[in-house]
Amino acid sequence: MDIEDPERSSATIFDVAREAGVSYATVSRVLNNRDHVRPETRESVMSAVARLGFVANPQARSLAGGPSQVIGLLLHGLSTSYMGEIVRGIDAELEAADYDLMLYTTHRRKLKESAYVGAITRGMAAGLLLILPRNAGAYLDSLRARHFPYMLIDHQGNGDYEHSVGATNWQGGYDATRYLIDLGHRRIGFVTGTLEMGCAVDRLDGYRQALADHGLPADRALIHTGDFLQPAGFAAGRALLALPDRPTAIVSSNDEMAFGVMEAARDGGLTIPEDLSIVGFDDIPQAGLVYPPLTTIRQPLEQMGRVATRMLLTMIADPHLEIKRVALPTELVVRQSCRSLGG
Repeated sequence: MDIEDPERSSATIFDVAREAGVSYATVSRVLNNRDHVRPETRESVMSAVARLGFVANPQARSLAGGPSQVIGLLLHGLSTSYMGEIVRGIDAELEAADYDLMLYTTHRRKLKESAYVGAITRGMAAGLLLILPRNAGAYLDSLRARHFPYMLIDHQGNGDYEHSVGATNWQGGYDATRYLIDLGHRRIGFVTGTLEMGCAVDRLDGYRQALADHGLPADRALIHTGDFLQPAGFAAGRALLALPDRPTAIVSSNDEMAFGVMEAARDGGLTIPEDLSIVGFDDIPQAGLVYPPLTTIRQPLEQMGRVATRMLLTMIADPHLEIKRVALPTELVVRQSCRSLGG
């Protein structure tokens, strides 16, 4: 194969798929010699590979001047199951498409985020996935101007024009609050996420709207700012439960902080749900394992990772694809951390 020919060496797995009339996942299975591919399909794919001069090896493709088979992933850390579930979906889709993953963690440092985006987009990566970015305004204009493919995950970005995949965060916040109201609760606390992030603002707005729709005041003393981490949930729980007229229920903007609220309640001698009802958000695997099992709003985290990755790969294949946003539905999962007040 002559890697000096730029026309032949610039073919991508998507070009091969179009040429052979199959999906990119089928091309990947053929190139990796996997089973469950019909002989005639395998022959068609390999013929397309030969005609286009497709180079599967990332290093060889780089030498040929062709696009890389690497996707950059930027996130603030891997310490939570929330991140793990999204990354699991991303990894599954990239494996099927024969792409490699290049991971950068910012540890919540904004300057690192911008620096890493620059490194990823100037290097071998063909596209970029960002989970809950905190400093997106610093570089998104540049990415758009360069037509560099990117997708935001669980973040609304700076406008309707953003490529993003998230969930119905406002509806989730509303449903969690309405559920507690329907159980008879009237003093309902709320622990926010990091309010720089659109998903956290949407959940808070949903909570406020549910109160308003049921004729309940939005008492600012019942809203405590958090950061999506368990220690913040513990601190918020202690503060809310120390109020003279403490809440009978608390909605937490994610499960990690809900676990902290549960710990604070027990530390204060309260029993869940007899003395305090709690609703989380995300439905990470641990939510069903704590005691009592946590009622929560389920986000389809793995699916968010999968959908974002599919959209990014499609954008790489067609840089002029119309920009769109996707909001996957949330769902209330009732377990045993809430009780009815009756009446």
